[in-house]
Amino acid sequence: MLRSTRSLLARRVGARVVLPHLNVCSKGLPRSQFAGFHTSATTANSETSIRHARNTVPLPRRTHTCGALTPEDAEKHVVLTGWFSSRGQMSKKFSFFQLRDSYGATQLIADVRTCGEEVLATMRKIPNESTVMIEGTVRVRPKGQRRDVPAGHVEVAVTSFTLLNPADRLPYDPDDTLNLANEELRLNYRYLDLRRPELMANLKKRSDVAFLVRSTLHDEGFTEVETPMLLNSSPEGAREYLVPVRARRSKTGEPVQPMFYALSQSPQQPKQLLVASGAVDRYYQIARCFRDEDGRSDRQPEFTQVDLEMAWVSWGNDHAAPGDPWRIGGHEVRDVVENVVRNIWRKFEGKELSNRFRVMTYDEAMSKYGSDKPDLRFGMEIKNVTDMLPPLLRSAFQAKGEVLEALVPEFALEDPSNVMPEGVERIRVPSQSTSPNRDLWLLQQSNIIRTTLGSDVPDLSELIDFGLTGRLGLERGGHLFLAKRKARLEGGSTNLGVLRLGLVNRVNQLHPGTVKLSDEPKFLWVTEFPLFTHADEDKEFLAHGRWSSSHHPFTAPMWEDIEDMYAGNIEEVRGQHYDLVLNGSEIGGGSVRVHDAAMQDYIFSKVLQLDEREKASFNHLLQALRLGAAPHGGFAFGFDRLMAILCGSSSIRDVIAFPKTQFGRDLLFKSPSPSSPEVLAQYALRPLS
Repeated sequence: MLRSTRSLLARRVGARVVLPHLNVCSKGLPRSQFAGFHTSATTANSETSIRHARNTVPLPRRTHTCGALTPEDAEKHVVLTGWFSSRGQMSKKFSFFQLRDSYGATQLIADVRTCGEEVLATMRKIPNESTVMIEGTVRVRPKGQRRDVPAGHVEVAVTSFTLLNPADRLPYDPDDTLNLANEELRLNYRYLDLRRPELMANLKKRSDVAFLVRSTLHDEGFTEVETPMLLNSSPEGAREYLVPVRARRSKTGEPVQPMFYALSQSPQQPKQLLVASGAVDRYYQIARCFRDEDGRSDRQPEFTQVDLEMAWVSWGNDHAAPGDPWRIGGHEVRDVVENVVRNIWRKFEGKELSNRFRVMTYDEAMSKYGSDKPDLRFGMEIKNVTDMLPPLLRSAFQAKGEVLEALVPEFALEDPSNVMPEGVERIRVPSQSTSPNRDLWLLQQSNIIRTTLGSDVPDLSELIDFGLTGRLGLERGGHLFLAKRKARLEGGSTNLGVLRLGLVNRVNQLHPGTVKLSDEPKFLWVTEFPLFTHADEDKEFLAHGRWSSSHHPFTAPMWEDIEDMYAGNIEEVRGQHYDLVLNGSEIGGGSVRVHDAAMQDYIFSKVLQLDEREKASFNHLLQALRLGAAPHGGFAFGFDRLMAILCGSSSIRDVIAFPKTQFGRDLLFKSPSPSSPEVLAQYALRPLS
């Protein structure tokens, strides 16, 4: 019997009572002695009913996994292993338990008639999440108790029970999914969190998808090649993680300069060199990549991408089918990527996708949807209303290089102020207004229009007949959002694009189903991005006011824009760059590469204005291009984000075994962490004072 003072320490986890591990042994033994005890219904007396499995009880081989048993196994004697949890005491004579492994869960029934009182009593004292081995007989569950899950039609009547490793007091109950612990606590105990069936299923699906991707690419003639992760630092665009190398004192005894590797941002340069070598015509790799980015909810400092590169790709649109909006090169890459995606959706989503995904230029995506990765599951397009304005107003916007855009929601609005970006104004048409004066009322209410006109504000009553509100379909009591932007599109979103998504997310959060999102996956290629930009804040730390590459500096210009590039009309140059978007999320991107050394050198020197030190980090690439390089192009799937979509998860952390927080901290392994001055000295480094 448990000592009475110890029995007072019983604690509640979720809805179940669990005894601390020190108290579970009926002999009052400490935990170190209790681990590995064995109980059996065939034991002759209580003195030998509990034996130490670690020293005296051989462990039989597991016969089945917990998710494998079916009614066809009825009456079989089985040996199961897994994580143990109580499912409640039904009476003094029997109790239900659950045994779980990575394959599923099996219900156990411990009945004194089959296992004996000693086994039942001991099982009732075992802490949840302890690892155990049981032997027993498979029984078909009564019809009313069967569940449509693996092993849900059977249960196992326990005849023998071995405790392999009792669990300590749990920081939280991973089995209590209704009261899930906060994410920070779960990340601290990630190995416990991974016992949740949802995360187990995510990791299994991730493995299955990776296998299918590999199989598909092998069938397409690709060769898997591993590329270096330790490279030299280069100004490709993202911040890098530097890896110091132990310092070696020079022969002259002079001070040693610290030396560093840079962790690979992507396999971009190695894969281009690999294809340029001619050794591999079609390359792929499931690659680990590293970027030292500021905290964002949908990014990780280390991530996985399905990376591929192809030699001899088309360069330009000469081979495009008539009417095909894909007006750039890389048709071969497009074919392969779409085939990979179709295979994934066919196997894991049970959907047959179209033979061709929709294609949209960057300008069209930004103009209609205010985003370079538009969500096409709903309409609500943005309208450029500049040309609808009277000549005086139109000229005022054009003189400033601006356009006026409007968004008319397709649903009733509550207070939208918490999703309205700065620079957007909301105008509500009075329910009493009549059709002829709505335009006048709009002009009088719009602060954007009045400030654009400045001191040249005319008698607005003379401008009431241009029919703007009618062409927008604006009704009495309706809402209109206005914003101005630069006529030349740049960046990844506009103010009304941010508002468009914010309004729909907000109204569906408050009133689910108000805006019905299409059930069909909306895949979209976005092409013809500006090749160079001043609008990427993430790259400004390298650019310092210079042009930076929208994608990376190896992307080829559209052939129609090559003359503009050499003439210095940099803002006019579009790239042979393509992003694959699904339901508003970018799941991958790629481009046709520059394969001409002179053009690549011009981009480095004249457009990006790299200094000699910066350009030197690309000398190996320029030399390879001078020694004969095939036209080539590639693509990379963001594998973590793709898996989050396939698993229906709102966070990529749910599809990564050991993720970091959005701020790059690893709460399980406690990294990053400082090093001692002695260790730093080995790398010719010292702490900042």
